[in-house]
Amino acid sequence: MLAPADLLSRIGGIARGTLLQDHGVTRGHLRHAVGTGALTRVRPGVFALPGTDPLIIAAAAHGGALTCAAALRAHGVWALPVFDDAVHVWLGGSGRAHPHPDCACRVHYSPGTAAVGLAPLPVVLIHVYRCLGVEAFFAAYESAWNRRLLSAADQARIRRELPTSARWLLDLARADAESGLESLLRLRLHLLGIRLECQVRIDGVGRVDFVIEKRLILEVDGRANHAGAERRHHDLARDAAASARGYETLRFDYAMVVHDWDAVVRAIIPALARARA
Repeated sequence: MLAPADLLSRIGGIARGTLLQDHGVTRGHLRHAVGTGALTRVRPGVFALPGTDPLIIAAAAHGGALTCAAALRAHGVWALPVFDDAVHVWLGGSGRAHPHPDCACRVHYSPGTAAVGLAPLPVVLIHVYRCLGVEAFFAAYESAWNRRLLSAADQARIRRELPTSARWLLDLARADAESGLESLLRLRLHLLGIRLECQVRIDGVGRVDFVIEKRLILEVDGRANHAGAERRHHDLARDAAASARGYETLRFDYAMVVHDWDAVVRAIIPALARARA
């Protein structure tokens, strides 16, 4: 039999004692592991490895699994910045909340039985839609799809549990969106009635993020992806090559897309008019 700490390390670092007991761990083993510091007792019947994410610990103390924006980041999925200190907890369909010291948890109910730890990604995405809105959901959904973190069954579950009025987002989504910024820009321009070609390869230029009206290139540069003089030179050389072929290129960075969208629109609309002229 594995030691309780070794077993926990293989199943996510946190679990209910009943699950550990199903693998042969006795209550005596758990008492000993807690006494030696190998495990931490989060609340009666819930145990974790020392060093487990404190947000996951807080969610478990509340009786469920971490969900919403913090869970997106834990799953490695792109997330819009959220200025919310609350720990969001999935309690399944009808779980019981357990308020704890300094508790500021927000509870989410949805079909399923919530274990402690990190909520499954399809569940997290459904909660993101309900809690954070269309843009946060769309960017996260495309990010998860691009990273191959969603199975066909996961996607079917999300479609089933989203409101019918939101399913157009799933139809618009693509698996080749390489950044949340690309997803945001495409969604927002779609809502303005502007149609984009995505991930277009242009001879002599290479692959670009978006093309509008066969003449206007849009590039979206993430905070880390385009840093440094060498990268900057490469981008300028691409823009010059595109210009020689009759294209106009507009580049937008993270701060513009997320925090100054009006400036992005003010740049695109006249450039689009020039492309159509």
